[in-house]
Amino acid sequence: MKITIAKSILENILISSQPFLEKKDTSQITSHVYIKVQNSVLTLKATDYEIGLHVTVDQVNSIEDGEVTANGKKLLDIIRILKDSDVTLETKNDILHISQASSNFKLPTFLSNEFPLFPNYEGKPKISIDSHTLIESLKKITPAIDSNNPKFELNGALIDIKNDSIAFVSTDTRRLALVNIENSTQNILSIIIPKKAIIEIQKLFFDNIEIYYDNTYLIIHSDQYTFYTKLINGKFPDYSRIIPKEISKTIVLPKSIIIDSIKQITTISNDMKITLHNDKIIFESLSNDNIEAKTEITHTTGFDEPFMLAVNSRYILDFLAQIDNQEFTIGLNDSNLPFVLTDENFKTIVMPIVI
Repeated sequence: MKITIAKSILENILISSQPFLEKKDTSQITSHVYIKVQNSVLTLKATDYEIGLHVTVDQVNSIEDGEVTANGKKLLDIIRILKDSDVTLETKNDILHISQASSNFKLPTFLSNEFPLFPNYEGKPKISIDSHTLIESLKKITPAIDSNNPKFELNGALIDIKNDSIAFVSTDTRRLALVNIENSTQNILSIIIPKKAIIEIQKLFFDNIEIYYDNTYLIIHSDQYTFYTKLINGKFPDYSRIIPKEISKTIVLPKSIIIDSIKQITTISNDMKITLHNDKIIFESLSNDNIEAKTEITHTTGFDEPFMLAVNSRYILDFLAQIDNQEFTIGLNDSNLPFVLTDENFKTIVMPIVI
């Protein structure tokens, strides 16, 4: 194999590949990227067996077709320090040579035919979701996905597809985030996507996409990228039971003013107490130390008696960071019962702190 390619193009696709590489054990072929050039089209693959990325680029000058693997991190480190002009990649005696002007580097290779096979999306059933809806929905629920939970299904997000709607759901057991969109489909489906995969999907896809699935994989295909992830095998909690069936009090609140007030309290403590009076809202820190943060805003709530709510402030800030509107609603029942933050089709149900 011998090619020349613009440094910027090669660097960009290598950057995209990094989250898909095995980082700890460089003796594994999954620490390598697979590069193939055929008919002036470059294909790059990277996978850690759990998620994988396939990239195609046609802006390459192919002198000799071929395929090779090389350590993905080291190859990126080399490309990054080169000047912004064409780079030559060439294989000689199972060594990858990287050169530009008077700079020359060598990397060892593994047998390219031993690189893991990727799942094929051809013939698999499809999910009809446009890229904007998918990315925006996943973005809103990502903060509520748990990490390292022994219940593996909570380390991912649920896509629950019904005849007339699609629900995107995540929970860390203290809060539940839900985006519900109208969608007409014949496929009834519930799949759980790992958090790592969800983060990478948001980075990769902006244009037209095709989404395929089977019992093991979710595959997303666009003009340049094909991405796959293994699905989490488990049963996601029945999220409909967590959503309060009735709300006794709903208040519309100003987003920016609430954010400013909460951030003042977080200088002392993430746990806070919010007290809603008829004509004002008081924010106070919850701390065992003799340190206090307190602020208040003027706002009509409609409460005849003070209503107190204790909560981890991060849950409210995470919700507010994902909405574009300048107002949102909070639905309340009792101080010790879950409350609901709502912006259009996006909800976060939060368990309060019991004090």
